[in-house]
Amino acid sequence: MPKVRHYADLAASMAGLMWLVVYWSISLSAHLGNLQPTVAALLLLGTTVLVTFVHRPTRVHLRRYHVRKRRTEMWMHILALPLFLAFLFGITFELIFAPLSGVQKLLLFNVMATAGWLVFIVTLMVKLATHQIKRRRKT
Repeated sequence: MPKVRHYADLAASMAGLMWLVVYWSISLSAHLGNLQPTVAALLLLGTTVLVTFVHRPTRVHLRRYHVRKRRTEMWMHILALPLFLAFLFGITFELIFAPLSGVQKLLLFNVMATAGWLVFIVTLMVKLATHQIKRRRKT
């Protein structure tokens, strides 16, 4: 497997983890009633974005097709699908049991997003193992 794909997998995994930290910090801030965890996570996110845009080798790598493709896959796993599932499960729970507060709905989304990110990581590992087996069979 080309080195670019490994870099793309690593970049997408780390970006997903970074966004999960932001999601969970918002949930923690809502629970504590204090903005410090969210501000810290956003400062970490801003620093990472600044470094990736200023550091030339990283910027060149992030423009490549595979990195954009992996990031799109990552966004589907940690944002699009969890939003849909959290909405669906939230409505179902509210109809059957009791209304959820905003913090509980955010917690439901965070759990779904974390599960989606873990599925994304497992998918990347399966793809890597498949490519390794194919490459060994060719040689």
